[in-house]
Amino acid sequence: MKRTDEIRQKIVKWQEMNTSYLNEIKSLVTERKALNEFHVISYFSYSLNIFHKPGIENYCLGSFHIQNVGGRPLTNPYICIKVSQDSPFDFSGKYLYKDSKQKMRLTNAWERINDPMDKQEYWLKPVGKSVLNPSETLTFSNFQMKWLPKSSYAGSIMGFTYGDEAKDGISSFNQINVNGTIVEEEGNE
Repeated sequence: MKRTDEIRQKIVKWQEMNTSYLNEIKSLVTERKALNEFHVISYFSYSLNIFHKPGIENYCLGSFHIQNVGGRPLTNPYICIKVSQDSPFDFSGKYLYKDSKQKMRLTNAWERINDPMDKQEYWLKPVGKSVLNPSETLTFSNFQMKWLPKSSYAGSIMGFTYGDEAKDGISSFNQINVNGTIVEEEGNE
């Protein structure tokens, strides 16, 4: 009887150890699956200089970041930065045009791929960067947004990331929303 009890205890111990190993293997498989998933995020970082007085220029300096936090690359990345229709913003940034006569290509340069006359949508692709690998970040740096308020105003900047794996686009985590009220100063008598 004693021998049977020892065998049962060993079997129970072996089953507990086996269950522990299986749980660890399941955990590792789940982590590995997460590493093989496609997951890209994008967001704006920016700073504002705003005066709520007529005739004084306001501006925003910003960057649009794309991070590959998944386990698969994003191929042929490009972005769309969209300025709201009724905003007073004048958007500009460091980008080239396809037919640009500029011979020297800047590092981290972006090319505008839509109509240059469009003042609401800026479709841009990185020059010389066709793959965003896992754990890499791609940034459209130092764009500017300026406006000279004459009355109260409101506007927004939205961002979207596209690529072969994201044909419908991925909306950025945040957007830039700015509004202001111009208060008329009364003259002193």
